[in-house]
Amino acid sequence: MANNTTQAPQQPVRHFNLVRCVAICCLALIVLVGLAVLITWLAIRPKRLVYTLENGSLQNFNLNNNHHLNATFDFVLMAYNPNTRTSVYYDFMESAVSYKDQTLAFGTTDPFFQPHRDTTRVESKLMATNLALSPSTYKDLRREKSSGEIEVDVRFKSRIRFKVGIWKSKHRTLKIVCPSATLHLSWSKHFENVPCEVKL
Repeated sequence: MANNTTQAPQQPVRHFNLVRCVAICCLALIVLVGLAVLITWLAIRPKRLVYTLENGSLQNFNLNNNHHLNATFDFVLMAYNPNTRTSVYYDFMESAVSYKDQTLAFGTTDPFFQPHRDTTRVESKLMATNLALSPSTYKDLRREKSSGEIEVDVRFKSRIRFKVGIWKSKHRTLKIVCPSATLHLSWSKHFENVPCEVKL
């Protein structure tokens, strides 16, 4: 008489093999994408953007007896992109001038695009209109005014994206600090360039 034997179902084993195959494929894809990004990054070799405050001037500077300031600040920022393949989109650029701990004026610049290996001139005009000053700031500004020059800090902030070929990066916040810029009240004295610090 023949013996009838039954076999255990194979479905759980097949399901496990399918899950393992999918997991291995996903891991391999992640590794390949990572390698592609690394190779692209090494090929591009992005360099740090360079910024220099090339010019700064001060007009209509007036301190009244009520501790209020009126003045017009003009600045020229030179932005240098040393990269050979990477371009930069500037979605906006904010600028501000401060004396010690007090902001004196601020403004914005229109969006612009900077190609690779390019130097872009960014002009900013900032106006202080009847700005109330703290007693200490008013006192120090009066003293510096009598000396004929005023030392300020100039800051820029922008939201940028990098472009390589058809690829564009996500948005990043760029902060530029140009410290201790000396503004002369006399046109006979020339502005000295100020190297700026970059935080990205």
